[in-house]
Amino acid sequence: MDPGFTAEQDGIRRTLRELLHKRCGPEELRAALETPLGHDPALWAALAERLGLPGLALPEAYGGVGCPVTDLALAAEETGRVLAPSPLLATSVLSAPLILGLGTDAQRADLLPRISAGTLTAALAVPAPALATALALTGPQDGDWAGGGRAGGIQARRVQGAWRLYGEAAQVLDGHSAGALVVAAHTGGFVRSRTLLFVVPGDAVGLVRTRQTALDATRPQARVQLRDVRAELLGSEEEASGVPEALSRAGDFAAAFLACEAVGAAGRALERTVEYLGRREQFGRVIGSFQAVQHRLADVYVQIQAARSAAYYAAWAAGGPGGPDGLAGPDGRAGGLALAQALEALRRAAAEGIQLHGGIGFTWEHEAHLFFKRAAGDELLFGPVHRLRAHAAEGARLFERTEVSV
Repeated sequence: MDPGFTAEQDGIRRTLRELLHKRCGPEELRAALETPLGHDPALWAALAERLGLPGLALPEAYGGVGCPVTDLALAAEETGRVLAPSPLLATSVLSAPLILGLGTDAQRADLLPRISAGTLTAALAVPAPALATALALTGPQDGDWAGGGRAGGIQARRVQGAWRLYGEAAQVLDGHSAGALVVAAHTGGFVRSRTLLFVVPGDAVGLVRTRQTALDATRPQARVQLRDVRAELLGSEEEASGVPEALSRAGDFAAAFLACEAVGAAGRALERTVEYLGRREQFGRVIGSFQAVQHRLADVYVQIQAARSAAYYAAWAAGGPGGPDGLAGPDGRAGGLALAQALEALRRAAAEGIQLHGGIGFTWEHEAHLFFKRAAGDELLFGPVHRLRAHAAEGARLFERTEVSV
């Protein structure tokens, strides 16, 4: 692994930071959260036009930039610094890799160029709270997490040669505004029980989407109801056995992306705290000059740096050789471990920031609580931390007993 950044990676990060500094300040962030979409469409268009961010990791044949997924994960550190509310995670990290890896040539040609251009957003609809299970982040993809019974989850059945979906998925990231949904549904009954992925247009008849109040407002969520909705199978039935593997690869990349994002947020939370403590005075002295305060900040800094190293390694591993779409890195456990470490770092940096800001840190008007809610919200969706680590330990057979014969 080369720990240095390439000139292209430095350029992407620098340009992205400049753009977000101008277009996604605290006031712009709050204004975007109050809109029906939950993000600023003008900012999303700027990210697509100036940087090609939605298609950064997509092949040039589909209008993308053709960069490795590592570059997109590293770019997430900059979006995380400002808690940028955008469809990037739902569209380019969770949905686009599945379309690229499993879709037919016609589906790729139809969906991916529009995703790359920023004119189409997508969302992955998985019955709550099974997102972490579907992505194989906290355990094996065992059980009927897509809805194996006659009630609950999402069911798929053939009716006169066409696929019809019915059921419900809550906590769908950007599900209320996405132009297309990638829906995980159970089919086959008890004899041929399996999970397939389907593509559903955002304006499909029978599709009901309602934005929900989420703990982390910077990650808009929706409840998606499918009432006998006509859907198109993603890929072919013959390749259905590859769905779990594709979801697992996408999950490892998503974990690396989220880890880099959390590291960026943690670093910015610490910067804001240090800036404030350099101005605020108590007992005739700047608070930042007290040794006890410095020790607390130093511990946070060390934790963030360790998490940053883990996140960078996970980003590099996600872009390593492996599957046909380049998502299977040399270490499939790197993403989950990095995400666990990054979320802990963000949670501590945000908590210390709230505490050391004093009374103002607890107010709704201050941004400190947004960083804490990002850590808590991501852990609820993709964790918890102890299960991320436990799954990685199981994969490495860390606690298995081995008999040694002499």
